[in-house]
Formats: sequence, structure tokens, C-alpha cells
Amino acid sequence: MLLFKRKRLLLASACSVILLLLTPTRGDSNPEQSYKVAQPLELTPKLSLQLKLHAFLLWCSVGFLMPIGVLLIRVSSNVKSAKTVKLLFYCHVGSQIVAVVLATAGAVLSISNFENAFNNTHQRIGLALYGFIWLQPLIGFLRPDRGMRFRSAWYLTHWLLGIGICVVGVANVYIGLHTYQERTGRSARLWTVLLTVEVAAMAFVYLFQDRWNHVVRQEEAAALGDEQSEGSTMYPANDHKEVIVVP
Repeated sequence: MLLFKRKRLLLASACSVILLLLTPTRGDSNPEQSYKVAQPLELTPKLSLQLKLHAFLLWCSVGFLMPIGVLLIRVSSNVKSAKTVKLLFYCHVGSQIVAVVLATAGAVLSISNFENAFNNTHQRIGLALYGFIWLQPLIGFLRPDRGMRFRSAWYLTHWLLGIGICVVGVANVYIGLHTYQERTGRSARLWTVLLTVEVAAMAFVYLFQDRWNHVVRQEEAAALGDEQSEGSTMYPANDHKEVIVVP
């Protein structure tokens, strides 16, 4: 019980942090003043490489591996083989661990090499995401056993936080690309289009799984109905009760 109270406290604290980060401060209450503060970047070869590496790490983390982990665990809920379910679960865990490591590397790179005044939306959302990304594995390792009282609450919390991180993370990648284009004057249209194609494909797979399972169940039900119908046609005598006269 104490463990779950601590987890709720952590979630409440994390929500408070993100609200504080996203609340406008006095220094950036004026959009024109904020625009003036964000001076154009003078891209050196070193800075350009660091920006590209930062973008690549965060794209791999929140833009690819984390959504893949969500798809893997979603697929496992419809698999009947215990071995396949176990394999998908370990793939889910592995992909999320690698995603957290990559996000941490991207955070270290950003903090050590970039301006971190946190006076723009991209930096604030990014800082909040780092906190939630590190919180999510902790919640995952605190998973109660099946049949326990708080299993459903844990599952809902873990699922909602995972989906939220993926959605907000992808949105922040878009914001980062837009910020990069504004600060450097270089076009990020190609990367935006590629990211959109990837997100659309993953969203299609995510939404298509339930529809596909529904189609399969309908086909199984129709096949079962045909078998029952054929059985009643082949053996009509079985539908009539035999009357036995007892002398």
C-alpha cells in the first residue's frame, strides 16, 4: 500500500513540474520579446553535428522505439502462444530500456552543449519529457502480480503515461524541427515529411489491430455457424427426440 502511495506522489509531483515548466514567465509573456531573445544560430560544423545527433537520439527514443514498444505489448495481448507473449514482452522491455538510454544521452548532449534558458516551448516540453521518461521504467518495474488489487490501476497508469510520452514526444520532435528551421534558416521539410509518414504508419498499425481481431472473430463465428448448420443438415434425426414406450 505504501508503495502505491509513493507512486501516486511521484506522479503528482511530475504533473506539477510539467505545469510549472509550461507556465509562461514574466520574461517571455510578450511574444515579440521572446522572438527577440531567440537570436539566429551561427552554425559551426561542430554545432551542426551536435544538433543533428541530438535530433537523431530523440527521434530514435520517443519517435521510434517507444511507439514500437507500445505496438509490441499491444500485439502480445492478442497472442495465444505463451512463448510468443513472453518474447514480445521482453522485446517491449528491451526497446524501452534502449529508448531511455538514448533519451538520456540526448539530454546530456543538450545540457552540456546548447543554450538552456528554457524560454521556449521545445526546451520546456523536453525537460518535462525527460522526467516522465525516467519515471515510466520505475512504474514498469513496480508492476503488481496478476490478480492483485492494484493491478488494473497500475496497468491504466502505465498505459496512459506511455501513450502520453509517445504523443507529446513526437509533437516535441515536430516543434524541434520547426525551431531548428527558424533559428538556422535551413529547411527541415524533408525530415518533417518522413516523420509524418512514420507516425501515420504506426498509428495505422495501432488502430488496425483491433479491427483485424474483430474481423478474425467474425470469421471464426461464421465458420462455427456453418459447421453447426451442416451438422444439423447431415443428421436431421438428431433434432427429434425418440419416444420410448414403456409397457
